[in-house]
Amino acid sequence: MSAFAFIDEAHSTLAQNSTRAVYAAALVLTLAMLSFCVDLAQAPGRQARAGRRGAADEAAVEADAMSAEATSAGAAASSKASVGGATAVLERTRERRDLDGDGTPDVPADGHKRQWAGTGMALTWLGAAFLIAGIVMRSLAVHRPPLGNMYEFDLAGTAFLLVCFLLWSLRKDVRWLGAFVTLPATLFLILAAKVYYTEASKLMPSLQSYWLSIHVTVATLSVGLFTIGFVITALYLAQKTREERGKSGGFLRSLPDSETLDRLAYGVHIIAFPLWMFTVLCGAIWAQEAWGHYWNWDPKEVWSLVIFIVYAAYLHSRVTVGWSGRKAAAVVLVGFACILINYGVVNVFFVGQHSYSGL
Repeated sequence: MSAFAFIDEAHSTLAQNSTRAVYAAALVLTLAMLSFCVDLAQAPGRQARAGRRGAADEAAVEADAMSAEATSAGAAASSKASVGGATAVLERTRERRDLDGDGTPDVPADGHKRQWAGTGMALTWLGAAFLIAGIVMRSLAVHRPPLGNMYEFDLAGTAFLLVCFLLWSLRKDVRWLGAFVTLPATLFLILAAKVYYTEASKLMPSLQSYWLSIHVTVATLSVGLFTIGFVITALYLAQKTREERGKSGGFLRSLPDSETLDRLAYGVHIIAFPLWMFTVLCGAIWAQEAWGHYWNWDPKEVWSLVIFIVYAAYLHSRVTVGWSGRKAAAVVLVGFACILINYGVVNVFFVGQHSYSGL
């Protein structure tokens, strides 16, 4: 076997292993999603137990207080100790009755850890590791950044979605978000493997530039963040509806309240929007170097601008007009719909200078 044949075989093996790693990531993330779903299904039971334990603790505190008041003046020291003990009981009760999943202790009121949520987080880390390994092997197989077609863009965007969620989880307990992040991540990987898959190959000439790594990497990062923002916004709408109707809401009661969800969604979009703006600006500079003009109203350029305008309107309206709640959420839904159109429709059905889907 010649050296070149050996190298080609090695690259082919890397590409095959990359595909296997992507399938493994999809499988592991599916298991993670199911684990998170079981945890959410157990939320009403956890809260019911917390309520019963809290009521029992408060009754015990009241009984202790009444007993303390009934003691004689000579037992004042003992009475003070009883009250101090009651205060400690109240403090422990507050800790146990905190909402699970909003930066609260790992042990809920019933004294049992949220094992399914912990399993879901561990599987999410494992799934992200498989996916990143698949992306790295794909890059080694083709000797270029793995960002040259829709399949690779899908993998990168999903990886950033997972990484952003996992890094966030290191600072705050966001296990309540796990099922709603792993679900789109799994769907994106299935879509990549079954619809967008492209054999590992070299880049077309127009993409052979250092701008590819900058422009597309930032684009995929911003899309990952926009996806998290969309998910939180959808949860906000569901939570807001539950609160207005006064329903128990099942697992929704274990999520942060609608006001908190609205603030979280806004914070995520504040980070994502400048990244998308940078993506558009980098694209214009790259277009000038590659094609001799900054802007040519190519379908991809037009829809990238539409996305920019929609999210700019969302942030601007919140700051100046004071939009929040359902109005602002509606703009977010429109913006994310534009992202899906830009990726899934424009790349496939529109012909232009950005026709590099690989399909």
